[in-house]
Amino acid sequence: SDKLQTTKEKLIDLSNDAVDYCKDHGLIVELSAEDASRSDVDFLKSVYENAIDQGVDRICVCDTVGILTPDSSFELFSQLRDLSVPISCHCHNDFGLAVANTLSAIKGGASEIHTTINGIGERAGNTSFEECVVSIDRLLDDYSTSIKINEIYDISKLVARLTGVYIQPNKAIVGENAFSHESGIHSDGIIKNSATYEPMTP
Repeated sequence: SDKLQTTKEKLIDLSNDAVDYCKDHGLIVELSAEDASRSDVDFLKSVYENAIDQGVDRICVCDTVGILTPDSSFELFSQLRDLSVPISCHCHNDFGLAVANTLSAIKGGASEIHTTINGIGERAGNTSFEECVVSIDRLLDDYSTSIKINEIYDISKLVARLTGVYIQPNKAIVGENAFSHESGIHSDGIIKNSATYEPMTP
């Protein structure tokens, strides 16, 4: 209420007007609730149900300041999974948990996720596309993507070059050190069998 200076009732009216306008112009509409992770769940659900009645095609839960944990993310999405449209997950990485929270949201009922290449975004960034995709394909039983993982590295480098946003060397999946080994015992293990210290092939 501090940001919008409005009432809950007026907020619903504004939402309905926006949805009607978009639908009248033939758009697919995803209603995003900013700061959903700090909202009262009952009110949040009523906002979403109202939007669904207005004709939205999907809804989005936004963890705008990155305060979810994997447990609270799963719980929140589980409480919303019975809504009649697909649910998207939009996480920020303020506490370094965006990928973990997104994976928990998928298990809780999210069917779509918002990600960015190299995790770029406001403040500490958003859910990292490359970390999320590889984690879904390699770590989550019963879930997969059709994304060509072997092209992620090149896309990551292209985005870094075009945006000027530096990739730290120890960045998961695409960092320059992700598949380098220094200690003797690690190097020996890699030479004998790369799976010893690499959970995926470069």
